[in-house]
Amino acid sequence: MIIDCHGHYTTEPKDLHRFRKEQTAAANAKDKAAMPSRAALKMSDDEIRDSIEQNQLKLQRERGTNLTIFSPRASGMGHHVGDESVSLEWSQICNDLIARVVSLYPQNFIGVCQLPQSPGVPPAHSIGELERCVKELGFIGCNLNPDPSGGYFNAPPLTDKWWYPFYEKMVELDVPAMIHVSGCCNPAMHTTGSYYLNADTMAFMQLILSDLFKDFPTLKLIIPHGGGAVPFHWGRFRGLALNNGRPELVEIIKNNIFFDTCVYHQPGINLLTEVVPADNILFASEMVGAVKGVDPKTGFNFDDTKRYVDHALGLSEADKHKIFEGNARRVYSRLKTKAAAAAV
Repeated sequence: MIIDCHGHYTTEPKDLHRFRKEQTAAANAKDKAAMPSRAALKMSDDEIRDSIEQNQLKLQRERGTNLTIFSPRASGMGHHVGDESVSLEWSQICNDLIARVVSLYPQNFIGVCQLPQSPGVPPAHSIGELERCVKELGFIGCNLNPDPSGGYFNAPPLTDKWWYPFYEKMVELDVPAMIHVSGCCNPAMHTTGSYYLNADTMAFMQLILSDLFKDFPTLKLIIPHGGGAVPFHWGRFRGLALNNGRPELVEIIKNNIFFDTCVYHQPGINLLTEVVPADNILFASEMVGAVKGVDPKTGFNFDDTKRYVDHALGLSEADKHKIFEGNARRVYSRLKTKAAAAAV
């Protein structure tokens, strides 16, 4: 089986966008009376089927993958929009939509939730939605935004005790988090071209200089997009860690930090798999996401990442099995529970 750990619902029914546009306008105007009605949202199963079968499901079949760990559109989380109540309603709507996709295609998709984060609001306030999604909707993880401000990086670092109540709940539920920012409202940064990669790199630097994993030895965090600048500057990060009295990077990340393969060229995957242990890499594509279109040099889509792993230099078949399936089952341990339950 080939498990794609990083998929977003980027082909949502049109009425979801209508709702969000109206919700955002009302939030910006601070006009509660203008807030759209959640009950008036119209998204039929047929619309959902059409949006999935012509896109994500079609590409799964064409590219030879089997299961996508699926979450709401990352750039659409918009944690900087409105207040805590706006974020909660929007998160619940998006997570319920993912649950509907999973119910229609249980063999092809499994859910990961968006959290109702807001600038300045303690992460502990997101625990309720995480519990709802895991316990009631059967989700197996979450996307955790290290910067709810939308590009101004004014939240405490991920290693601050501000985050600890949320980590405690993650450990209790045995679910990992993908460290993933949302849309960027800072005009100095392109959302997917710089903001995402900046956040990935920032997260890694925070984690390797901290004692977070001494406090939470079973906490599991996935840094997407190949880790941002991490593989290319592995020597820099390794040197900084050693200079600060930290262990070797492979020891720091061993049980707690993982990277995905959303790197859209062969040399990038070659580098990732050369410097990061195979035990810490999860297959992912983020297809129909950040980088759409065909690479004119290869004739294949940029986000057809299975091809890159298939052709990665020096990877054994055992390593490829870890990347394609084994590591995902280990990191997303609730995936095993769900698979076992489905087989009964």
